This record gives sequence, structure tokens and C-alpha cells, in this order.
Amino acid sequence: MAKEFWTKTEVVDFFQIEERFLVELEEEEIICPLCQDDPSEKLFSPTEMEKLRLAKILVEDMGVNLAGVDVILRMRQNMIEMRNQFDSILEDLAQQLPEAFRRDA
Repeated sequence: MAKEFWTKTEVVDFFQIEERFLVELEEEEIICPLCQDDPSEKLFSPTEMEKLRLAKILVEDMGVNLAGVDVILRMRQNMIEMRNQFDSILEDLAQQLPEAFRRDA
């Protein structure tokens, strides 16, 4: 069962990263954790965890700087949104085709 939110401590332990890396990602607005009543206790959603996972790979394994990480993650999000739009268009077409065939028959 997936967790709904992770604390900063859990994130640091899970990804084996320095807390400073989280701070840098947040300062660059690459990740945006949720803040509770206590501003020091930030929570990370599954979406932010995925961004962090990808950022870690890009920085550590591929040598991408944070500006590059930001660009890559934004492009990835745009591609996901375009794919969702394309899937929606295909679903609409799939629903319209049987009606068009019935009219032509």
C-alpha cells in the first residue's frame, strides 16, 4: 500500500540523499512539498517523490545541473499532458466511429 505523504526525514532516508539537496530542489521550485502548521515539517506527495527520484537520477547518474533538471521535468510533464490529450481524442474518435458506420450503412 502506497503512502499518501512522506516527511522530510523519510524522504532523506528513502533516497539516501543530503537534506541540502532537498532544499536546493525546493529553492529552484523543482519540487513543492506541502507545508503543515509547522513550516519546518514539510510533506512530500507521490508526485513530488517521483520528481525527486528523477532529479536524483539526472544529477547523480547523468551529471545534469538543477536548471537542466527543471527543464527536463517540465518537458516530461508537458509530454504526459499531451499524451493524455491524445488519448482523450482517440477515445472520442473510437466512440464516434460506430455511429458513423451505422449512418453510412
